[in-house]
Amino acid sequence: EITEGTGISINCSHPNIRIGDRILWHRQFSGRGPEFLVRALQGLQEVRSPPGRLSVAADRRSRALWLARPRRGDAALYSC
Repeated sequence: EITEGTGISINCSHPNIRIGDRILWHRQFSGRGPEFLVRALQGLQEVRSPPGRLSVAADRRSRALWLARPRRGDAALYSC
């Protein structure tokens, strides 16, 4: 739970990532199917909607989805 308009970082880790595996993020609103957000191998990747960025560690075992200005309408289940 956050204050509307305050940036938030959603972290995810996976110890068994393999070379060539892409990191995918989805979000799912209540009563709807998953919606693709962004994918990356490593480094930084901009996210258009909702505005933010995805950062993936060099070893690709951890990643963080940062939402710059989340709004009430962005409330959903986020998964990687």
